[in-house]
Amino acid sequence: MRKEPVEWAARAAGAALLLAAPAAQAYRPFDGTDAAVAEPGIVEIELGPAGLLRLGADRFLVAPALIANLGFADRWELVLEGKQLLLLGSAPTEAPRWRIVDTALNLKAVVREGILQDKSGPSLAVELGMLLPTVNDEPGLGVQGAAILSHRFGPITAHLNAGLALSRAKQVDVIGSLILEGPWTWSVRPVSELLVGIEGGSETTVSGLVGFIWPVSQALAIDGALRAGGTAGETLLEIRVGLTFSFAVLEADRKG
Repeated sequence: MRKEPVEWAARAAGAALLLAAPAAQAYRPFDGTDAAVAEPGIVEIELGPAGLLRLGADRFLVAPALIANLGFADRWELVLEGKQLLLLGSAPTEAPRWRIVDTALNLKAVVREGILQDKSGPSLAVELGMLLPTVNDEPGLGVQGAAILSHRFGPITAHLNAGLALSRAKQVDVIGSLILEGPWTWSVRPVSELLVGIEGGSETTVSGLVGFIWPVSQALAIDGALRAGGTAGETLLEIRVGLTFSFAVLEADRKG
């Protein structure tokens, strides 16, 4: 049996999917997000296939980091996220070498349409959800909520995140971040983020991120960033590389 027709059909199907898919907005490589959601019937995948994290003396391979966004109604999306950490180098024999962390399930809604929806003024969104049990890390459940404000100032787009959480350890955490993006008309736009978090009123995380987003096509964007800072008295250094892509899973209602 000849493979050429099958391979050609597979390539054609893949190309058709990319051409039909909506634009991938790429809110990797940030910790925060923007005041926009996926269109109804669209899945947007933010994937970090491999990254490196150094926390104090420990080094981890982050493989993968995943956020899946499903637009299920006008202005609404469901967000599922988590990442796997693999400890590199020597470790205590009783400690697991891998864990799944930052697990959460959120609902996000746009409460004011603005610049990100091609309208005037700022865009405003809210996100509410649950912190899910991790694997080989923090047990239990938590809750979290955040408000996200996005606006454009000349060539610069800014996204301000402010959130509260009741952690799995039943402590109150406060977190905020400011994302700045370069001109959207550039082929590759520079990006940055300043993040501040206070866990349980005592442990503080402060980090800065610089990187880029490269929109390869309407359906695919590639990103990379370097994040540095400190948390709970330990230094933090992270390399992030990933991609964002989107595709339709439900046929949108036809008008007219």
